[in-house]
Amino acid sequence: MRRILLGLVIVLVSLFVYKYYQSMRRNEIVLQENSLLIQQQISNVGKLIVTEGYFSEVFNYKTSKAILGDFWSAEKKALVVVNAEVTVAYDLSKIKFELDETRKILKIVSIPEQEIKIHPDFEYYDVQADYLNPFEAKDYNAIKNRVKQSLLNKIEKSDLKSNAKNRLISELAKFYILTNALGWSLQYNDTTISTADALQVIN
Repeated sequence: MRRILLGLVIVLVSLFVYKYYQSMRRNEIVLQENSLLIQQQISNVGKLIVTEGYFSEVFNYKTSKAILGDFWSAEKKALVVVNAEVTVAYDLSKIKFELDETRKILKIVSIPEQEIKIHPDFEYYDVQADYLNPFEAKDYNAIKNRVKQSLLNKIEKSDLKSNAKNRLISELAKFYILTNALGWSLQYNDTTISTADALQVIN
């Protein structure tokens, strides 16, 4: 009788150990699958998002050159019309993440800065210049620099940058939805993102 009981205990213990390791292995497989799914989602979102805007400017360029002291000056001027396409972009392939598989945390380590690109188209009208003060490369460079600065000021006052950020947050919200569905947590700057709206803390 004792041998039967001992054999029964051994069988039960063996079954318990087997079930335990099977359960551990199953958890490990699920955890690994979740990690792979998150990594795949990161790769899918690693793209360039671009917000476009268009601006038009009209500039009057005028400068003079003193000749023979204050007795005479030679002027040059031009009317410049500028149509510019402006893009504000985030290269999401540059986002850095860390996966903490033990604590089931996806950490956003760093986000790339906005990239602002200006593609201006210049048209020159009513160009007037004196023989002694002709238009030169430095004049065109001065016009381009002035236009670029003016456009940058306009971009700051427009909603282009905020629209680009909203698109960024919309993409990052996919990570929150995924991690939340898998029972993981999403963190940014050591702050746990508890709702999709909390992603607004991203600068």
